[in-house]
Amino acid sequence: MEVAEKSLDVLAIRRQFPVLDQEVNGKPLIYFDNAASSQTALEVIQSLTRFYEKDHANIHRGIHTLAERSTTAYENTRKKVQSFINAAEDAEIIFTKGTTESINLVAHSWGSVNLNQGDEILISQLEHHSNIVPWQLIAKRTGAIIKVIPINENGEILVDKYLELLCDRTKLVAVNYISNSLGIINPIQEIIDKAKSIGATTVIDAAQAAPHLQIDVQALDCDFLAFSSHKMYGPTGVGILYGKRTILESIPPYQGGGEMIKDVSFEGTTFNEIPYKFEAGTPNIGDVIAFKEAMNFIEELGYEEIQAHEHALLQHATNQLNQIDGLRIIGESDSKTSVLSFIVEGIHPYDIGQLLDARGIAVRTGHHCTQPLMDFFGIEGTIRASFSVYNTLEEIDYFCKSLKEIISKFR
Repeated sequence: MEVAEKSLDVLAIRRQFPVLDQEVNGKPLIYFDNAASSQTALEVIQSLTRFYEKDHANIHRGIHTLAERSTTAYENTRKKVQSFINAAEDAEIIFTKGTTESINLVAHSWGSVNLNQGDEILISQLEHHSNIVPWQLIAKRTGAIIKVIPINENGEILVDKYLELLCDRTKLVAVNYISNSLGIINPIQEIIDKAKSIGATTVIDAAQAAPHLQIDVQALDCDFLAFSSHKMYGPTGVGILYGKRTILESIPPYQGGGEMIKDVSFEGTTFNEIPYKFEAGTPNIGDVIAFKEAMNFIEELGYEEIQAHEHALLQHATNQLNQIDGLRIIGESDSKTSVLSFIVEGIHPYDIGQLLDARGIAVRTGHHCTQPLMDFFGIEGTIRASFSVYNTLEEIDYFCKSLKEIISKFR
């Protein structure tokens, strides 16, 4: 663990996150809610300020200087995303307001023309509601059937059961790369390869993966992949949908309005080329531009260094939590990122969450938008502590010490 601590200058990293330099309830803030939303890097904040002070203008349709500057910066972020996930071209990158909208776009646009009565959609028991409900909506409209890939008691996908579910009726496989509730990394390459072997389309929810793992969409050979800026030290309200050109060109737009058209008359409309066909109206310009700085921040640190540091945090916390009587970690696997979800016998997660907040420690409590997963484990919810590159071993020590003291008050 000491080696991992030295691989990154964590104190220098923390100085790039001004929000961390404050007290909450009279205690130094310890932010362990990164799986919900990471904090925003200083360069991102400064980019937003520069945009609104110097360059604020609508994009693509203006010929004046500010509009041209804004358009260039906006499209440079698209090029950055292409490079960041190794897409074949920047036209395969669509900006949305988040992973949820990206998945809804696929469900609506792809599903409306590719799903029919009796077709099957496979999703896993680990999915976030945003990768369940959109498929339920389109299944109801089209007559498609949803089937669920089961997991074991550790929260790991049962690949053999997945293979049994795959058949000639399987049209779509939609799974997350990493579980937001448990932090478990799914065997995503195998899932994609097996789906591809029977001609099924794949949708990968990479919202939790993008901050922690290098993503290469060409190597994965997925058809769609979605993630969000705000989990990657960037601003809220910015999502990414990657889609293969051939598929994007073959499906209808998600919304109608300005920018997504070529010609409009009262007799009919012709649509713009990709990606603009899927980007109706004025987008979230300043935040998209600022997202580029978040990706630069990650690349400057390096994924190997990030993973080493976060793994050290995870191991340190796991070892300590396992020593607390009555505490049970939900989702134990050798393939995990820096998320610990747990329950304490006889104590409601909300109570622990509130008492931790009184000590300046921010965690997430509840079902984490994965109610079917909580039902599988027979619990209402968990306490989830999720660690990031700016967290320290000392913070974990204080967190675990606080947990023991809180639990002791209930005994």
